[in-house]
Amino acid sequence: MSAECSSYLNADKVLVSGFSCPRAGGDARAVFCCGFQDVKYCCDDPHSFFPYEHSYMWWLSVGALVGLSIAAVVLFAFIITVCVLCYLFISTKPRSKLDTGLSLQMADSEARGSSIC
Repeated sequence: MSAECSSYLNADKVLVSGFSCPRAGGDARAVFCCGFQDVKYCCDDPHSFFPYEHSYMWWLSVGALVGLSIAAVVLFAFIITVCVLCYLFISTKPRSKLDTGLSLQMADSEARGSSIC
């Protein structure tokens, strides 16, 4: 089984002539033509998109997971702090009603009317 990679213009606008896969001196398992319009190569996976090793992507994924984990912990700590502060604010409020300084008294007519009965 073999595949033909057609000629293409690379990123520097230089014409690269077509070739067959697998290439002479290359990996015998690389029987598919992979890549984009500006870079083509022989590979062993017809769904491969990148002409280089994927190990760097693993480190990017680990870095992203570590960063997201740290952000999640910071957010969780912030939410817990806000909840504790709200609880302390509510629980330390005085229980008695505020004194407005005005004492309410019954009017004279109401006081006399209720004593007649």
